[in-house]
Amino acid sequence: MLRYILKRILLFIPTLIVISFLAFGLSKCTPGDPGGGYGGDDELKISERDYRQAIERLGLDKPVFYFDFTAKAYPDTLYRIIYKYKREAAGKLIGQYGNWPQIEAYYHGIEALQKQFVNLPDTVGKKARAKVLPELNLLETDFKDPSILNRFRRIENALAADSTTTDQIQDGYLTLRSSYETIKTAPTRRKLYVPAFYWYGLDNQYHHWASDFLKGDFGESYLTGQPVADKIWSALKWTLLINGVAILVAYLFSIPIGVYAARRQGKPFDRITSVILFMLHSLPSFWVATLLIVFFTTPEYGMDWFPTFGLGDIPDGASFWDVIRIRAWHMVLPVFALSYGSLAFISRQMRGSMVDVLRQDYIRTAKAKGLKEKTVVWRHGFRNALFPIITMFASVLPASIAGSVVIEVIFNIHGMGKVVVDSIFRDDWPVVYAVLMLASVLTVIGILLADILYAVIDPRVRLGKK
Repeated sequence: MLRYILKRILLFIPTLIVISFLAFGLSKCTPGDPGGGYGGDDELKISERDYRQAIERLGLDKPVFYFDFTAKAYPDTLYRIIYKYKREAAGKLIGQYGNWPQIEAYYHGIEALQKQFVNLPDTVGKKARAKVLPELNLLETDFKDPSILNRFRRIENALAADSTTTDQIQDGYLTLRSSYETIKTAPTRRKLYVPAFYWYGLDNQYHHWASDFLKGDFGESYLTGQPVADKIWSALKWTLLINGVAILVAYLFSIPIGVYAARRQGKPFDRITSVILFMLHSLPSFWVATLLIVFFTTPEYGMDWFPTFGLGDIPDGASFWDVIRIRAWHMVLPVFALSYGSLAFISRQMRGSMVDVLRQDYIRTAKAKGLKEKTVVWRHGFRNALFPIITMFASVLPASIAGSVVIEVIFNIHGMGKVVVDSIFRDDWPVVYAVLMLASVLTVIGILLADILYAVIDPRVRLGKK
């Protein structure tokens, strides 16, 4: 048995590595700038310093992966451009001209001219400053030649209208304009077709991200700066509570219903339960949850029986049983909304599997020997009918962690599903991808547990005979 478990674990390790690649890769494709919205015309030096500190704290000043396979035109230090928008624009300029040294000089020229304007006395060049600085900021994001030339013309017009500024800024502007013209007149596009391989070692973003994840450190929230782990654990207890109870209720009721319906195949009980279960399985959870709130929590319909939202406020000094009573009363509707669909599906799976088993020869043999029907069904039939139920169990763990987005949002339960939705709308991606990785890991663990249960129920599985 131990050998079988070790083999399964070794098979799952590559799967987890691939999942981590996908999760990390998706996190790099998400929109927004995790460093924050630093920037300002009159506080450029302070803002850049704060932005750099934020990037270094988040570990985003390092190479993305262990290596990079790209074209020779792209430098191995492009990741050192801390501003994401500037790094992307530089990459697109390289893709057009390939002339990285001159492109780098061009960006240095923009920064130098920005600082020249910032360092001017307040009484000098107010009009030019108001017009030129926005154009310089947009030059850092622009990579299309017509648009860049238009911005240069607007800068020249602004400088021409303010002679007090022109004398101090003219040299810096001419240097910047010359740098851009050199990019176009001396391109090295042939380097775009020459492959290059850069090795960065272990000091990269993915390695630190994966290592920290294994330690339980999921990074920081972009929104609040709070550790993602704290944000997740505070929501996880409610998701586990609601989903755990819902799963328990679903299995406790569905297995007996499925077995009983299989024993009475074609009889009134089987027909009635089939119709009811099909109806339950076809009802969307958001619609059922909304109806539950409308009809069972509002006095207008005369059935104000349950609380509407949340899991209740616990008063100070409440006893243990008071806490249980308050929580349980608030959980009735969410648990029903979560469990009815699973109950219907598991019941039908249990019935179908049990019907197949009860038709087997060894069941007829057991009955011919005079064994009681209850013994035949539960001791001989039920064990062999559990395989579909065990298969479904593999999805229980990730579902209990990821939570039900719809139910938690409708009932305003601060669980994992609601946290993920809120994080997506607020571009708080470390939370989203931490939950994605947790759900993926637990999916693999669920599959492993299912494989182990297969082997426990049927030894032929671990011996490779089935």
